[in-house]
Amino acid sequence: MIRLGVNIDHVATVREARKTTEPDPVRAAVLAELGGADQITVHLREDRRHIQDRDLEILRQTVTTRLNLEMGLADEIIEIALRVKPDQVTVVPEKREEVTTEGGLDAAGERDRIAAVVGRFHEADIEVSLFIDPDRPQVEAARAVNADATELHTGAYANATGVGAVREEIYRLHLAAILGRNAHLHVAAGHGLTYTNVAPVVSLLEIKELNIGHSIISRAVFVGLERAVREMKERLER
Repeated sequence: MIRLGVNIDHVATVREARKTTEPDPVRAAVLAELGGADQITVHLREDRRHIQDRDLEILRQTVTTRLNLEMGLADEIIEIALRVKPDQVTVVPEKREEVTTEGGLDAAGERDRIAAVVGRFHEADIEVSLFIDPDRPQVEAARAVNADATELHTGAYANATGVGAVREEIYRLHLAAILGRNAHLHVAAGHGLTYTNVAPVVSLLEIKELNIGHSIISRAVFVGLERAVREMKERLER
């Protein structure tokens, strides 16, 4: 079965809407793991719009599967990650004005900067994934900077309309996944995946992991988080 990373950022988003103590993303992580999550994913943004430093520190102490920290390349965030030591960092592009991450990291254009960051994390025994668009130059750049993994941005697929456009995006993802596998990268995918559109991505055998947040948290509002994760896990069976 493909590995499921559950992104719990939106639990913190609800909390921060009132600047209170609930709902607690740490509790959400426990329930997600009970539902079968193989990994807990959080994004510590520079503006701290949802996940806070304290959340990350407690999650490091309580997550029993894997902790995956999404992060930009800001020096402050890099230092926090090196101190907290998640199992993996996933480097993503980050803009303060965006609602959510828009597009993949330009690994090819920022190769030297990223290579230096990857080296620092490897010295701390932290795995590094790059969140990139499913394009050959980006996959090749991920290999060139010695990343351990790549997460293919599935936003274009999720937003595609019409049979032809969907097939084109799946083909694009498949080619990038093959390139990643051949480059000895662990290949993950994520962004905009839902209970209804995830099956074609699951069918791409080179992809070993999916990171999904919004759809699972939305489902959890109605059925509870543990069940919502379990239902998504069922859809990842090959």
